Amino acid sequence: MALKRTAWRFWQAHLDPRKLVFLDETGASTKMTRTHGRAACGARVVDRVPHGHWKTTTFLGALRAEGMTAPLGSMAR
Repeated sequence: MALKRTAWRFWQAHLDPRKLVFLDETGASTKMTRTHGRAACGARVVDRVPHGHWKTTTFLGALRAEGMTAPLGSMAR
């Protein structure tokens, strides 16, 4: 295993950072709505949450040395 780590460090030193692309995917869903809240003492928390119409938003992005490229978002039902 140590030999592989040494080889990786050697190979990594020769990488061109301008050619690297890191992909990241993130998302949010209405199922992530909080079920509890905080209010002043003696007051109630009143708010709306979606019921039965769950929606998910996904975002995929490519990060390069110059910045974010190729952002792609989608809305799923």
